[in-house]
Amino acid sequence: MTVLTMWFGTTSWADAQESKKSQMRDSVALDNVTITGKSKTQRLREGALAVNAIDIQSVAGSIHSLSGLIDRTTGVKIREDGGLGSDFELSINGMSGSSVRYFMDGIPLDAKGSGITLANLPISMIDHIEIYKGVVPTWLNSDVLGGAVNIVTQRKKQNYLDVSYGIGSFHTHQGDVSGQYIFKNGLTIRPSLGISYSKNDYRMKDVEVWNEEAGRYLPSERQRFHDDYFSLLGQLEAGVSDKWWADEFFVTLSYNKVNKDLQTSQVQNHVIGMADRQSKAWSVGLRYQKKNFLTQHLDASLSLSHTWDHAITTDTAQRKYNWDGEWIKSQRNELNGRAFSRRHYKRPLTLLRADLNYSFSEQHMLNLSYALNRTGNDRWDDTDQTFQPANDLFAKHIIGLAYNQSLLEGRMYNTFFLKDYVNHLKIRQSDLYFITGSQKSAGTSTQNSIGGGLGTRFELMPSLAVKGSYEHSVRLPLARELLGNGTTIYANTALKPEESDNLNIGLFGTFQTGLHTIYYEANGFLRHVNNYIQPQISDDEGYLQYVNEPAVRIKGLEGEVRYDWDKRLQVVANMSWQDARDNNRYKDDGKPSVTYQNHVPNRPWLFASAEAHYSFADLLSKGDKLTVGMDYQWVHWFYLSWEAYGLPETKARIPEKHLLGANVTYSWQNHRYSISLDCQNLLDQTVYDNYKLQKPGRSLFAKFRLFLQ
Repeated sequence: MTVLTMWFGTTSWADAQESKKSQMRDSVALDNVTITGKSKTQRLREGALAVNAIDIQSVAGSIHSLSGLIDRTTGVKIREDGGLGSDFELSINGMSGSSVRYFMDGIPLDAKGSGITLANLPISMIDHIEIYKGVVPTWLNSDVLGGAVNIVTQRKKQNYLDVSYGIGSFHTHQGDVSGQYIFKNGLTIRPSLGISYSKNDYRMKDVEVWNEEAGRYLPSERQRFHDDYFSLLGQLEAGVSDKWWADEFFVTLSYNKVNKDLQTSQVQNHVIGMADRQSKAWSVGLRYQKKNFLTQHLDASLSLSHTWDHAITTDTAQRKYNWDGEWIKSQRNELNGRAFSRRHYKRPLTLLRADLNYSFSEQHMLNLSYALNRTGNDRWDDTDQTFQPANDLFAKHIIGLAYNQSLLEGRMYNTFFLKDYVNHLKIRQSDLYFITGSQKSAGTSTQNSIGGGLGTRFELMPSLAVKGSYEHSVRLPLARELLGNGTTIYANTALKPEESDNLNIGLFGTFQTGLHTIYYEANGFLRHVNNYIQPQISDDEGYLQYVNEPAVRIKGLEGEVRYDWDKRLQVVANMSWQDARDNNRYKDDGKPSVTYQNHVPNRPWLFASAEAHYSFADLLSKGDKLTVGMDYQWVHWFYLSWEAYGLPETKARIPEKHLLGANVTYSWQNHRYSISLDCQNLLDQTVYDNYKLQKPGRSLFAKFRLFLQ
């Protein structure tokens, strides 16, 4: 894996506009990428807003998991509920869940459907992934607190075909196909297809199973038996480039289908044997870009999409299972112990985004952006006669204004911005009001909030630059948090928006001598969050519900060092400390809060990773390459619930995690063909993650790739 670090900057108006055109950027343009070091010109382009990124194309022949790559970057941690296709939570600088948003080419990933995640995106269609920490640039135009992940797809200028197939442990299969063909008249088509399947039938260690001889439950090993996962994503882009009326105009059609068995809830001893969830989504989108739009020095980027998303959760088995796979007859459903159900959720999603960028000169630029996100929530049940259908509506408008300047021949870069957030709700559901709070929030409501901030970067010397940023940000709850997901998450219609004051300070630099390059980066951050939104287990069946914590303070430090020798040996090491604590001294009734200054539960607070890769070129023939590598991850133990509850010796803890991996990749004919073997959890450690749910043990994955251009 090649880990990249990217920075924002500006050189000339022409360079900035070309970058924006190709990568959907605004005036805070991503101008260059560097692998092992930075030239002086590149360092002059570095801006105030930093972003870590992963070059996917350089490792596309060897990887099968995007989440695994992202999990090893500085300040980022991914926690999964199980194997392939399981729910996961990504945190950046201590903020997680919906505080972090996902985009594809600057457009929310939700446009592809609720079933699309990092787990099932076709790797062959991705060029690189950008991970924004701290202040997020205005061109993404979203209400985020912790950061954003932007997946940038390939935008090659030539025809190509990229095909790969992989097979791995636990009956796992993955296949990707992507390509591009440019006709003589300029019409370009880009088809993509990704298929993933796994039984996820790994061994579960230390699960409680009834022992007749002992007359009690004893820890045992059992195989998962109801955790099949299948996903399919097909996409077709068609359009033209470099016309007098458009720099780019593309129409995108996509289809996504996910079938997922449900094995457990958020409580591991709650075993599910028949309930499942199916979803499918169609989407259509338009994307238009033009520089000198209507007038000189004005650039425009416009997009519009609509998604038809339909999910069905079926829970009609008259059974109650245990880890032996045995069952007894039951009169209640498996998920929450209530009536049998076959629940439908239709969530049509409309996205509209507009970005205008005006340049007064090469040093001064103004950006205006607007985003609309409108989500419906039409729900009904085929079986549960007590369920009350409802059609809720969730819409938000975000308007951003930014002024950017480059001074002192590029040694200083500043950005100033304001955002207006408008949240509109129409709540019609009324069932389970004693849990969801719908009796208090039913009806129509509109809220308005203002945010803003600034960022600066100054180069002290070629090997040292400092940067800082401040933002008062607002995050509006997502439909998943407000309205639940129909399977394992209750609605909470009374959720309030999060508000946060964020301060980030960092320094970075590069030393290069001969064939040796060393890059370093260190950052510190401080966040004060009001109405912090986090999930908590709501009942004995393991259902989740998102709730507001009145005040949370987060502070942290992180650092990374990278070493490269002659583009053959790469070594990367990083460490992150993220201290998130309850900052609410008194409860609503005026009594002291027992959780004051406690760590926020179920959150890793100290972790590190390291990896090394060595490449042998022209080993067997000219143009071939053999790369061998190893990676290591460590996560300190942390409490599952608030520290103040219970005795220290009986509190539930997520154990310390040590993970070692190894991989080897051989490519020939200048990367036209490649074959790889990857081993995760090499030492077969028992690893727990989100809500102390067990992850797979040792796993192997082999992959073959063909790339033609």
